[in-house]
Amino acid sequence: MTGKKTSYKEAGVDIDKAAAFVDRIKPLIKPTLRNGVVGELGNFGGLFHLDTDKYKNPLLVSTTDGVGTKLKIAHMMDLHNTIGIDLVAMSVNDLIVQGAEPLFFLDYIATGKLSVETSVQVVEGIAKGCVEAGCALIGGETAEMPGFYKDDEYDLAGFCLGVVEYDNLIDGSRIRAGDSIIGLTSNGIHSNGYSLVRKVLFEQSGLDINDEIEGLEDSIGVELLRPTKIYVKPILNLIKNFDIRGIAHITGGGLTENIPRILPQRREAVIIRKNWNPPSIFRIIQDMGGIDDAEMLRVFNMGIGMTIIVPEEDSKEIIDHLGRLGEQARIIGHITDRDDKSPAVTFE
Repeated sequence: MTGKKTSYKEAGVDIDKAAAFVDRIKPLIKPTLRNGVVGELGNFGGLFHLDTDKYKNPLLVSTTDGVGTKLKIAHMMDLHNTIGIDLVAMSVNDLIVQGAEPLFFLDYIATGKLSVETSVQVVEGIAKGCVEAGCALIGGETAEMPGFYKDDEYDLAGFCLGVVEYDNLIDGSRIRAGDSIIGLTSNGIHSNGYSLVRKVLFEQSGLDINDEIEGLEDSIGVELLRPTKIYVKPILNLIKNFDIRGIAHITGGGLTENIPRILPQRREAVIIRKNWNPPSIFRIIQDMGGIDDAEMLRVFNMGIGMTIIVPEEDSKEIIDHLGRLGEQARIIGHITDRDDKSPAVTFE
């Protein structure tokens, strides 16, 4: 039985538009390339040659993540050129906590109907994030899925691979009582907790994305779109110059749940809250939502995007060194011994 003549384009997938998109992003990807990349964009798989002369016993480390409902803020603002930085940051910041250098990154963009202009903006951010992290953008996938996503919706996922010398792996096993916990400041909310943010600010409080609130330098939308800070280069620099015993990326779960991921048994992190002042956006969300302190600390980074655990005697020198690298850092706590009944993290 022969039906009406139909094309893939009429079904909602425009192959020609997808090809035009690839042509548009090739110049964006070129600045991300680094030693080790083999071939050009467009192969079935991205190729990378690991320098086996540089590493005696290389350990490969892989991560994957998305951006979550922060994408909703990008849609509300119709600004898409920074959300790709968040995508890269969420993966490379997870790599660096184990001492791994990011080598290459791949992205996945899924949408109901491909908008070349919007997708190019997204890739601009991804490329910028890769340059900042020192990793190559060597491939990806763009999936046009009509009927699954709305025409103006898209979702993102990122995948990163890094390498660390096996003997230099940072896993927290050398953390000792008396060590200092140093916090590196965040660039605001980063990419976690946005479902709660949107419920409090927009559903409950009825704010508009362009509203300005006392205590914020910019509108709500600009504040919420601040990209996640990428900590790769300063942390790699520290690893080369100091004894770094543990690193924790403060993402979903906040300080409460991320620091315990690197603590040995019978070690406790004591966090001294008065040692730093969280950015105003966190106070605003807490006050408008009536959120208790414990919930804030396990949902948001509260102004600390990365923590490092170091010998107490090295802490001042490390903080000064981070300052010269352009990072704001301070001691936010210390490590003590604990028994099995004590929590892994306590707040004072």
